[in-house]
Amino acid sequence: MAYIDIFVAPVPNANREQYRKHCVVAAKLFKEYGALSVVECWGDDVPDGKLTSFPMAVKLEEGETVASGWLVWPDKATRDAGMAKMMEDPRMQPDANPMPFDGRRMIYGGFNYLIEP
Repeated sequence: MAYIDIFVAPVPNANREQYRKHCVVAAKLFKEYGALSVVECWGDDVPDGKLTSFPMAVKLEEGETVASGWLVWPDKATRDAGMAKMMEDPRMQPDANPMPFDGRRMIYGGFNYLIEP
């Protein structure tokens, strides 16, 4: 059964194009390491909440937008192996492809399908 990684991150508006370029490189590598698809999204209608919200979850600051995305893997084993390779790949190291946002405020997790598309 497919396995999904989902993330939400705060990205400075000034870094939108740098973020897009970062995502293009990362998506190519994720697919090289077994991901079936990669989706990257830029927040458009992401309201503040009263108890919880995407902006609250990532401690969104003035001048930032919530970005989100997901990766579809064939299974968790492929995901685990692919993620390990991504962490070691020189093309994803900060000097080669710097992360254009504060990764400490990114939230992410792996999920099993409850209902498949």
